[in-house]
Amino acid sequence: MVKQTKQVLKIIPLGGQEEVGRNLTVFELGQDIVILDMGLQFPEEDMPGIDYIIPDIRYLDDKKRNIRGVILSHGHLDHIGAVPHLLPRLGWPHVFASKLTLFLLKRRLEEVNLGKYLKAHEIKSLDEELKLGSFNIKFFKVAHSIMDALGVVLQTPFGNVIHLGDWRYDLDPVKGKPTDFKHLAGLNTNKKPSLLMMESLGSTKEGHQLSESEVLMNIKNIIREAPGRIIVATFASMVERVGQIVFIAEEFGKKVALDGYSMKLNIEIAKKVGYLKFRQDVLIDIKNIQNYPSNKVIVVATGAQGEDRAALMRIASGEHRQIKIEKSDTVIFSSSVIPGNERTVQRLKDTLYRQGANVFHKEIMDVHGGGHALIEDIKLLIRQVKPKYLLPVYANHYLLREAGKVAESIGFPKENIFILDNGSLGLLDKKGFRVENKKVPVQYVFVDGLGVGDIGNVVLRDRQVLAKDGMFVIVAVVDRQTGKVKGSPDIISRGFIYLRESKDLLHQTRKKVIEIVDRAAGSGGAVNWSYIKDEIRNKIGAFFYAKTQRRPMILPVVIEV
Repeated sequence: MVKQTKQVLKIIPLGGQEEVGRNLTVFELGQDIVILDMGLQFPEEDMPGIDYIIPDIRYLDDKKRNIRGVILSHGHLDHIGAVPHLLPRLGWPHVFASKLTLFLLKRRLEEVNLGKYLKAHEIKSLDEELKLGSFNIKFFKVAHSIMDALGVVLQTPFGNVIHLGDWRYDLDPVKGKPTDFKHLAGLNTNKKPSLLMMESLGSTKEGHQLSESEVLMNIKNIIREAPGRIIVATFASMVERVGQIVFIAEEFGKKVALDGYSMKLNIEIAKKVGYLKFRQDVLIDIKNIQNYPSNKVIVVATGAQGEDRAALMRIASGEHRQIKIEKSDTVIFSSSVIPGNERTVQRLKDTLYRQGANVFHKEIMDVHGGGHALIEDIKLLIRQVKPKYLLPVYANHYLLREAGKVAESIGFPKENIFILDNGSLGLLDKKGFRVENKKVPVQYVFVDGLGVGDIGNVVLRDRQVLAKDGMFVIVAVVDRQTGKVKGSPDIISRGFIYLRESKDLLHQTRKKVIEIVDRAAGSGGAVNWSYIKDEIRNKIGAFFYAKTQRRPMILPVVIEV
């Protein structure tokens, strides 16, 4: 590890460089540390039972006193979701964020009875500057799929680090000015070069991201022409879009019912902070929608990703108490599909189509503009900001590489593009930017129920085996005097074979278990029961594979009597 000195700025991502989510970046200058974002990552398909994954912060364990502050770029869970786990461990350093982000953060902390410990400072103005140890911090507005998203500038003696958080261009916003990052170009000077940390999730998708005005115009036209009830499925965090749908409902004399706990809560928070203002009588309780004609009702619901218990899935499966799909219904998927959810969302769409609903989604109409910039947006950003160095961030490794290629395609110097991994050590000093060969140790930290970090690779591998081939328990009662098996071994099978239809296989299995035990324990002398269990596990495992081509988890239980 490089010796600490005030002559170098360290940039150390502890998450977010090899996946979507788990975002956390450490900026270290001498004895001062600033942290940007503390997000979670949702589990992948090969992580059964895991709730989510959080960054590994062992690097900070002996540096807690050096932490001058935690900055949160916006309120999505991949940027604030790990706060309840990490802030207590770091001694509750001060948190800096915008109004809506702080409200969402406080709600998350209150859910686990930690709200009273939060020390927070609201960024009320983009003109506000912070002095956090050796860092001068400035902020700028960023367009994203949630309100109050901020970009951050960390000014240091060696250069200006520009981090956009998650970003997009909106060149035709519903209100306010179009996105423009030209003002950031002045941060790159001969004495202090700028380093642009650019979220790169859309680096393989052509074109510009859709403007919110175009999306809402399409949704408005659908609502205008729909013959009956309208169901709009979107992310609960898309507060601004939900607000615009409520305004459209006002214009057309319709009522809006919000469905989904997070949806209701986020809209209530946005109203509370003054970001959404509309007549209270436009909103109705989902329980009361039968009191209105179908063509006067808009339901805005969670569940566009096909989550099992979310509102839209319960509607589609017929389990919703108030809503059953009718052929006059119009369903709008105003959301993108999160990677990994493609099959689930497709099955959900199939179910709605089969029930006769008129379904709109991105494949047939522009009813959603994502929160992430596309290829032409990335080119425009680099031309406007004109940084000296480029660090693609917050995406899978291949997307970071593709973002680098996009930059090269418009003449950005290849030697000034750097791709960091989780744990990489980037250094900025008077000589410029470079990446050390050594890395900070990082690994997955799994959250499973109340357990944090207690699920390791061995446990996860066992779960994968159980999910794939099931388990087989063999209980053998052995006479302590003779070393012989008493009676017939008991068998328990879960997820491997159906016992009633596999009598011949079970008979052979019991016979082999008796032979293994009798041979190993019946020769007299001290009995090594661990060896016998291993013999059962290995030989019965080989027998099962020969018979079934499956490898269940075998759990032998030997009881002496």
